[in-house]
Amino acid sequence: MSTVQQEVDERTNLTGSNKFELLLFRLGGDGGGDRSELFGINVFKVREIVAMPAITAVAGSLPHMLGVVNLRGQIIPVIDLPSVVGCVPKTGLNIMLVTEYARTTQGFAVESVEEIVRLDWSQVLSAENSAVGGMVTSIARLDGDTENTRLAQVLDVEQILRQITPSDAKDVDPETIGDRLQMKEGSVILAADDSGVARSLIEKALGAIGAPFIMTKTGKEAWDKLQVLAAAAQAEGKGLRDKVAMVLTDLEMPEMDGFTLTRKIKQDDRYKSLPVIIHSSLSGQTNEEHIKTVGADAYVAKFVAEELAAAIRKVLAAK
Repeated sequence: MSTVQQEVDERTNLTGSNKFELLLFRLGGDGGGDRSELFGINVFKVREIVAMPAITAVAGSLPHMLGVVNLRGQIIPVIDLPSVVGCVPKTGLNIMLVTEYARTTQGFAVESVEEIVRLDWSQVLSAENSAVGGMVTSIARLDGDTENTRLAQVLDVEQILRQITPSDAKDVDPETIGDRLQMKEGSVILAADDSGVARSLIEKALGAIGAPFIMTKTGKEAWDKLQVLAAAAQAEGKGLRDKVAMVLTDLEMPEMDGFTLTRKIKQDDRYKSLPVIIHSSLSGQTNEEHIKTVGADAYVAKFVAEELAAAIRKVLAAK
């Protein structure tokens, strides 16, 4: 038991050093089953890995949905991940990854699981315009920054889930999101998220409450933009809050994650009074406790526009 707890603590502590662990798996190859590439998902999203159980097909299922499984009394939908990204497994769908993501639990069927690797986020580069239809957020250089390193594609699970299980509900309902935000003229919300679909939802929510914003795709891009805005404020004889009202950040991002971005802001005397809200699909008590240790002012689980708007109002009112 102590060994298990030690492993959990060790993985949690990685977030304090811009590091994370990536579960590597294979989905198969092209139409002929060739060129089987590596894909990855953050270990924090994976609840367990099991041999493929018996699946019950569900009448009228959406494309790429295999059906459901009964896993220790919980009914879990199972997604055919190779078919989503256009791969053909040579040996079949042998493994199910049970993931917890954005308030949902689901199984992803894959061909095989390879290993868990420990990486620095600086080894991960944005790959928004990848060849798999926007389903890859980034490319991980598994063996470091070398010419011959192995590469793994980090999947955009938010995009996949949104495609597989679309909702008829409005992303942002003007009737329920509440009053427009009152912000100092000239100030913006600086936001960071590596997922295209997440950025779209955030932009809709911020637009609905009348909040000017600057959207970035990584923690490093957000940090660099903060330096530019701070320098502009100083040159104009203004305070930072005249330019930036708050920072809204995801956790998992290439180059620099949200934990590191938040810690850098809160440990810098120039920026430490700047409110930071973490907006993430990574949930669980362990992550939420660590969010407190890096000094974030609030945490909001993705994605409910009304909850995000309420958190923004509360944090800005407190500051």
